[in-house]
Amino acid sequence: MSQTHALIQTRLQHQARKFSYHVELLQMPNGVQGEYAYIQHPGAAIAVPVNSSGDFILVKQYRFPIGKYLLEFPAGTLESGENHGGTIQRELEEETGYSASTWDYLGAFYICPGYSNEVIHAYLARDLQKLDAPSPQDADEDIEVVTLSRQQIHALITQATAVMPLDAKSVTSFYLALAVLDKT
Repeated sequence: MSQTHALIQTRLQHQARKFSYHVELLQMPNGVQGEYAYIQHPGAAIAVPVNSSGDFILVKQYRFPIGKYLLEFPAGTLESGENHGGTIQRELEEETGYSASTWDYLGAFYICPGYSNEVIHAYLARDLQKLDAPSPQDADEDIEVVTLSRQQIHALITQATAVMPLDAKSVTSFYLALAVLDKT
């Protein structure tokens, strides 16, 4: 496994507003060539906001690729020149109308490495304050703020349904946050 894959050719298939779609011709260590497509993503950040009662702030957001609403923790794509800490502070305010005084970095992980190079940085957001004049939500987002207890989120994750109503980045970040919260 110490041999490397050799890039023979790369081409941009499509440039979208937030990401691009590339197709690359690679030579595998065994000499076989293959074409691989992936989404090149600038990265993202996600917050797990916890209020003073120990409840979690989520957003119910319409996701057009699946044609339904999902419950998610606030998250967003890094803008050009922005660091992930700045991204998530902005997104928390825009999506929920809250700001946080205490931020704990939980780590970073790949979202879907089979077809994207996106890395998301997870944070625990505490000491929340409701903003008097929250930043406006993005015009192309359909978002509702939802407050749930730890037990309610756990039940949503573990209930026997065809597809869980939370997305994978939120499930992962929830359990990363619980590891920190359970230590305090």
